[in-house]
Amino acid sequence: MDTSDDLAALRRRIAMQVVGRERELDLVFATVAAGRDLILEGPPGTSKSTVLRAITAEWGIPLVLVEGNADLTPSRLVGHHNPSRVLREDYSADNFVDGPLLEAMRSGGFLYVEEFNRAPEDTIDTLLTAMAERVVTVPRVGVVAAHPSFRVVASMNPYDNVGTTRLSTSVHDRMCRLVVDYQDAAAEREIVSRRAHPVTPRMAADAVAVTRMTRRRDDIRQGSSVRGAIDLAMVGTQLCAMRGVEVPATDVVDPPRDLPTDYTSAFLDAMLVALSGRIHLDDTAFTTAEGILTEIWQDHFLLRPAAAEPG
Repeated sequence: MDTSDDLAALRRRIAMQVVGRERELDLVFATVAAGRDLILEGPPGTSKSTVLRAITAEWGIPLVLVEGNADLTPSRLVGHHNPSRVLREDYSADNFVDGPLLEAMRSGGFLYVEEFNRAPEDTIDTLLTAMAERVVTVPRVGVVAAHPSFRVVASMNPYDNVGTTRLSTSVHDRMCRLVVDYQDAAAEREIVSRRAHPVTPRMAADAVAVTRMTRRRDDIRQGSSVRGAIDLAMVGTQLCAMRGVEVPATDVVDPPRDLPTDYTSAFLDAMLVALSGRIHLDDTAFTTAEGILTEIWQDHFLLRPAAAEPG
């Protein structure tokens, strides 16, 4: 697509829009620049769509988003004839309404299929044809050829196996694959600070810390992504303002010590609202999401600080 110097300059501009993700950005950008299609495998909230939006924005091409599910039939993916115009004019290329696949092919954009392994098998087969041949033949419309910058990028959540199908070897043979995991704590604090502005460093640090703790418990099958930490910081900040609670402006200390109880109590309430719907308990857990979150809160604000006290 571009020279190596152009690609290096683009990569530097894209990196300014993404927190961390240096290696992942390199690999995604190199893959799509090489003309390959790609599967991104990782839990939600790991900056997959952020990276793709940054790349397509710098390239000046659209990012066409579609969600993989049982309703994503081949006709919904490719497009359909306008029913009212068919009644008046019969079938013709002029009254065909492009679906997301043809929209991305004609515009040279990225077709981004979330929850790829939830799509029906015949829909995935349609995508295989588009990836292999870079053309799609539509009855009564003709052959639609993809613009050179067209790519198919798909995402999958490895922790979610309900209602999913195993992808065939034909799919894996045609697509590169990159596993994307959660970022480190410093990167997640930076994301929260950017997305939940204005928020104090203390609130951002506590929100990220408890959110990351949901990913390490045996009784939680899938913990919350950084989106939960963003919502927690925003809700907690507003709740403290409503209750007249001053959010500590102390430097980030882990574990936190000597925090006012009115702040930690408000934080617990915000935590239950922001995270209880985002964690998925293990089948063997004999408790509720609220019960587990309360234990995490106690561990973060009470037990760990006490255990770290000198002497």
